[in-house]
Amino acid sequence: IFIYRHLWIMLIIQEINIIKYNINMLDIEDFKKKLDKKSRLMGIDPGKKRVGIAISDENKIIATPYTTLIKNEYSKFLLEIKEIIKANDIKGIIVGNPFNMDGSPSQSSQSAKDLAINLSKDVTENVTMWDERLSSEGAFNLTSNLNTNTSKKVEKLDENAAQFILQGALDYLTKENTWSDSTKGL
Repeated sequence: IFIYRHLWIMLIIQEINIIKYNINMLDIEDFKKKLDKKSRLMGIDPGKKRVGIAISDENKIIATPYTTLIKNEYSKFLLEIKEIIKANDIKGIIVGNPFNMDGSPSQSSQSAKDLAINLSKDVTENVTMWDERLSSEGAFNLTSNLNTNTSKKVEKLDENAAQFILQGALDYLTKENTWSDSTKGL
C-alpha cells in the first residue's frame, strides 16, 4: 500500500511539474498528427543503467534493434541520443512505459516518464510513451528460436525490447491508415 501511495504522489507531482514548467507530453494521437508521412522514429526501452534503442524505417512499418546505451551521466547519454537522431533523421521518440500487468504504474514508470519529459525538453517535443508490458520477455522469446547462446540474447535484450516497444507503437500508428486507405473506394 505504501508503494502505491508513493507512486500516486509522485505521479501527481509530475503532473504539477508538467503544468508548472509547460512541458508538453504528447499522447499517441497528438504524436501521430505531428509526424510526416515519411519519417523515422526511435523507440527507447528505458532502464536504470542500460537503455535499449530501436529505429524504424521511414514508412513506419518495421522497427529494428539499433544499440544499447549505458546511462552513467545524463549529459553523455543525451549526446549519444542526439547523434543517433541526427545520423538516422529521427522525427519522433517513443519511450516505453513499464506498467504492471494490472495496468497500474510500476516503480519504474516514474523514471521512464521523467526520461520522456527530459527528452521532450532537451531533444524534441515530439515524444510520447507506449505501454511496454512484457517487452523484455517478448524480446527474449523472439530470439529463443535463433541459434544464439543465452549470454548473446541477454546482451541484446535491451535493444530487442526497444524494438518490441517501437513495433507495437508502429502497428498502432499505421493500422488506422491501412484501414482507411483500404476503405476509400467503398
